[in-house]
This record gives sequence, structure tokens and C-alpha cells, in this order.
Amino acid sequence: MEFRRLGRSGLSVSEISYGNWLTHGSQVEEEQAQACIKAALDAGITTFDTADVYANTAAESVLGRGLAGQRRESLEILTKVFWPTGPGGPNDKGLGRKHIMESAHASLKRLGTDYIDVYQAHRFDRTVPLEETMLAFADLVRQGKVLYVGVSEWTAEQITRGAALARELKVPFVSNQPQYNMLWRVIEEQVVPACEREGMSQIVWSPIAQGVLTGKYQPGQAPPEGSRATDEKGGANFVKRFLNDDVLERVQRLRPLAEQAGLSLAQLAVAWVLQNRNVASAIIGASRPEQVHENVKAAGVKLDADLLQAIDTELLGVVETDPSLTKSP
Repeated sequence: MEFRRLGRSGLSVSEISYGNWLTHGSQVEEEQAQACIKAALDAGITTFDTADVYANTAAESVLGRGLAGQRRESLEILTKVFWPTGPGGPNDKGLGRKHIMESAHASLKRLGTDYIDVYQAHRFDRTVPLEETMLAFADLVRQGKVLYVGVSEWTAEQITRGAALARELKVPFVSNQPQYNMLWRVIEEQVVPACEREGMSQIVWSPIAQGVLTGKYQPGQAPPEGSRATDEKGGANFVKRFLNDDVLERVQRLRPLAEQAGLSLAQLAVAWVLQNRNVASAIIGASRPEQVHENVKAAGVKLDADLLQAIDTELLGVVETDPSLTKSP
């Protein structure tokens, strides 16, 4: 495993991190989930990402049990706040001070830890003054319950505003967590430059485009039974945008490029996002331990310029780059 710093901070994270969105506490039984966490630890992954909303809080509890007994100082535990949790009361969502404070304490309890390494605003909240949100995060940092602050799917303008307040409050504002992969590059034009200016890194989700970049979805064929594309509760909406024959045919053209590099399609996809210098870590998920062992092989892989150009050539016309698609509710 290789490690990278989060922006200009002193925090290092593993190039491959393990996330449990859509799996733990819902799609995957406890025993299998624990086997995947163990596989991640055995592979040298030290960075684990979750959120209070995943499986309506159950995912945090599963991760907490999976990491119990590990040396806490050897792990980086990331979680998030924003989306509704609880019975749906008016303060059970968003980035108001009350919800942030209560959510942080609940996450700490579920994760079985005294502090969160990176606490992330899961989206931008247009209904709450940003000053209130950042002050709540700052207070958690002062209390030692949060070490660093991050965001997820914020626009460049929102990141810039948040970073200015973080400097004023002397809070370590270190990361953004966006969707990013060969097919979805909407952060490149605006978000990445903004983060570079502010000393922040990307911790990216969906590096294999919800499984599309593994090549398992074939043009002209129905999605495989049991795949994410067939599970309406398990991310089917996220996969849908990529499930057209043009995209799927282009993905199949990447197979010989991966083989020439000695990689599987999934490994090529994960390695590709890590070629971006502003990406500190790529989050992988898994429903089976062997998927973890497969994808971690992308750590430390360097793709040469000719291969990167060949990938761009094969995907020409199907890559989404519109920065306006990074937006909060």
C-alpha cells in the first residue's frame, strides 16, 4: 500500500480506502461485511469511509465492530453528516449546529471511537448560514472529537467560501469527496483547481463507476442478475446514466489496454483516478473479500502518458465533464 497526504495537511491516508456505502447494514450480511473489513486491513488499507445515513446509521455500527480491537492510531476513520437520520424530525438533517453536534456524538458512539479523523459535510446546505456550519465543525475540532474537516460534492465556489472561514477559525479544512472516474470527470475544470489553491485533496468515490468500468455490463445485454444495476435500493439510479450501448462498447475497448498494462479493467480504473495528483485516495467498496484483494493492486501503479492518451481516445464522446453537474440539493 502507498500513502498520500491530504492536501497541505499532516494527515496521511492510504491510496486505496475502504467505504461501506450500499453494502454494510443492507446488501451484505454481517459476517461477509466483517470479512471484507478484515481483507482491507490485511491488504494494508488504513483509511475507512462511512456516513451516518448509510443503511440509516447501521453501516457505521458495522464498521465500528469491524475495527474494534485495532490500534486506533493506525487508522483514519472518516464519516459524514447532512442527510436525514432518525425519525425525520425538522432537525434530523442538514448542517445546522444542532444536527451537526448531535450527529457527531451519535457517530462516535456507533463507531466505538473517541474521535473522527475527518468529519465531512456530506453536501452543502443552502438553508443554513455557512458561518454556523463551519463554527460547529470548529467547535468539534476544539473539543478533540474531530481532527480534520472535509466536504463531499461541494462546488468550487462553496469550497472556496468554506476554506476562507476555516482559515479564519483556524480549522484544518483538508478534503473533498466527489464522484470521479474515467467516465465522470466533472471536478477537473473547477473543483480540482479550487482545492489545489486551498490546500485540499480529493478522496474520490465510485472510481469504477458503480461497476461499469469492470466490464461486467455488456452492450446489448440485460444487466447481470444480482448486479447493482438491478437493485433499485442499492444504487441502480447511479449506474443508469452509464448503461447505454455506446458507453458500454467503449468500456470493452479498454480491455486490451488493461491487459497490455498487466491489469484488470477494475485495477486500471482505480489506478487511473490515482494518476490525478490532487487525488489522495480512491474509495473502493466490496461485497466479497476477493474484490478488495483485486482492487488494492492498483495502489502504486503508474500509467504512462501513451496509455492515458489511449484511454482518452477510446472514451472520446462519452466522458462527462460539465462542472455544473457538481451541485448540492
